[in-house]
Amino acid sequence: MNKEDLAKVIALRHDLHAHPELSLEEARTCQVLMDFVRQHSDFEIVSCQGWFYACRHAEHPQTGPIAFRADMDALPMEETIPLPYASEVPGVSHKCGHDGHSAALAGLAMELSGRPLRRDVYLIFQPAEEIGKGGKVCSALLEEKQIHEVYAFHNLSGYPEGAVVFRHGLTQPASMGLTLSFAGKTSHAADPELGINPAGTLARLVLFLEEACHSENRGLLLSTIVQMEAGSRNFGISAGSGSLSVTLRAEAEAEMDHLKDRLCSRAEELAEENHLRLSISASDRFPETRNEETCLNRVISAAEQNGYPTINMPELWRASEDFGWYLHRCPGAMFYLGNGETWPALHSAAYDFNDHLLERAIRMFEGLI
Repeated sequence: MNKEDLAKVIALRHDLHAHPELSLEEARTCQVLMDFVRQHSDFEIVSCQGWFYACRHAEHPQTGPIAFRADMDALPMEETIPLPYASEVPGVSHKCGHDGHSAALAGLAMELSGRPLRRDVYLIFQPAEEIGKGGKVCSALLEEKQIHEVYAFHNLSGYPEGAVVFRHGLTQPASMGLTLSFAGKTSHAADPELGINPAGTLARLVLFLEEACHSENRGLLLSTIVQMEAGSRNFGISAGSGSLSVTLRAEAEAEMDHLKDRLCSRAEELAEENHLRLSISASDRFPETRNEETCLNRVISAAEQNGYPTINMPELWRASEDFGWYLHRCPGAMFYLGNGETWPALHSAAYDFNDHLLERAIRMFEGLI
């Protein structure tokens, strides 16, 4: 890219960073990105409910349409580093780099402007990736427009700056959040037998989960306790209610669902045995992200043609990613760009997107087109 255009993309990224928005609240983010694409490219913009896509049609298509996706949402984290473009929204910041993903995709529209295309190109700007709710909705566009292949990238710390990192097949696991809530009966702490305290049931479920994950031999199977509570810190009252919230993670959705069913079944048994009322709620469901081999080979080829180093990840990246919804509908691939081997980790207070990746992401997308 010429220096002037690259500076515009960097400025866009900094603007998005300074005004972060949480999942399903990305109204300003959407508008800023639409304005940028409208001002700096000849792509058509189609506004949808809470998201948008930009498209440009080839005059004489030689092959089927291609799509690229970027996420837009931020995290409920305080900005603590003194950036000149630091977040102006208390308690919200871009600590996963979605500001960079979106700016790169908008920069792609600018870079392609006025140039002949050999295929139709769709750019999808998606909300709510962090809670797993955006991809399922936006991915319907792939079938509607009969898109042939779809791609996305994520920045990733711990790898050399600018390296194109990839994994064949499964690259990120499925996950979901699950909360099991139990209602019993309080009593005086001196007479616990007169109440129904769920604490023992919660403890048994924790031990059950630990054993279930170790007894299965099907690759990654992980349960992470994110919250456990019972009663209140009142030493005169035996707890009468409590809950356990866990994140379940597995290489495949079927394995995750099997673990969920086992956990729920055990919770129902314990609730009945101990005369507790049970309610179960699920949230933040992410599918597995599994790369299609032909599309991944095109990613590797694009990297090689650009002279970028490539790294084959030996192990999957455990973080979940709702790009898997797209790969359920259409062949495609997720790849990663290294932030730097010592770059702060995603979702950490010290993290900020590496601006040096913006041009590289755009070049990778161009190569794939």
